[in-house]
Amino acid sequence: MTISFQKRKDIAMTMNAHSFYIMEQKIIRLLNREGPLTGQELLNALHENEFLLWRTCKASNRIVVQTLGTRYLRLDRRIQGYARLSPSILREFLTYSVIGLPDNPLSLNRKADDVLQHIETISTSKSNLAYSVISSLADLFQEDALMEHTCFILAGDIVYNMAHDAPRPERSTGKMVNGSDMDIIVIVDDELPTTQMKRLDEAIYQEKYRLLIAPHLREEIDYVVKDLKRVRDQVRFDTFKHMVACKILHEGTRLYGSEAIFHQIKTILKETGVDQKLSEMEARSLVFREKAEETLLHEDPDLIKAGFLGLFFPSEESEEFE
Repeated sequence: MTISFQKRKDIAMTMNAHSFYIMEQKIIRLLNREGPLTGQELLNALHENEFLLWRTCKASNRIVVQTLGTRYLRLDRRIQGYARLSPSILREFLTYSVIGLPDNPLSLNRKADDVLQHIETISTSKSNLAYSVISSLADLFQEDALMEHTCFILAGDIVYNMAHDAPRPERSTGKMVNGSDMDIIVIVDDELPTTQMKRLDEAIYQEKYRLLIAPHLREEIDYVVKDLKRVRDQVRFDTFKHMVACKILHEGTRLYGSEAIFHQIKTILKETGVDQKLSEMEARSLVFREKAEETLLHEDPDLIKAGFLGLFFPSEESEEFE
């Protein structure tokens, strides 16, 4: 988002000119001393309010914010139309942005390259771990050829090469995990007995628990096991939960198992018009992000604290895995 010089001045006025100047000076002194930093490194060094830090960096014409990576659709029942972008404004600033000074573009670009390489390394590592877990688990069921009737789909920020390792509490236990979870959707065909489907669910749950408590891993798998009948029901796209399920299948890539089931799911999404509906939602999410940033940059900070900060923070897309 590009901000004109006049708009920067207007934003500074709404923040209180003195407090804006003090914050801006702190940031510039730190960047002069340390060189370009991520938003998280800036926050850790200055211990300032994260929203006002973001707002100062975006408003200042003496500070450069370089945003990295890919933005993609996320659904949030708190907003009208449900469509917003991920990463959230806060996560994008902390993890996927590099902040520097305009007189040192080479240093800024080097830092950006380092951050991008780190993000790609994390994404690859988590994807490989997910594959390792599922392929090992599949060996346990080899005797009854379960995998011929099953497809494992990987979704979430990993498939966009946007995984992060910022510590966060796991939702159900509160245990700290290493950043992005591994979203895995397990689809079984109509021929698989319910007993086998239950065995598979229990086996994945055991792996989920093992990864969560292992001190050297502390990784989280979010997963759901369902049949094609449920997928055909969800593509009606008539409830928020169905929309989330379809969106996850739409973005997902095959991790393991049946290619035929994977292609069947993608065909169902296309033939029912779900792909097109999600594309339209993504277009709306881009507009929503622009309006959200305009609001957060220009509105009075006290009013933002009262009602607009939800635009700034991440949302959970957890209903598919409950």
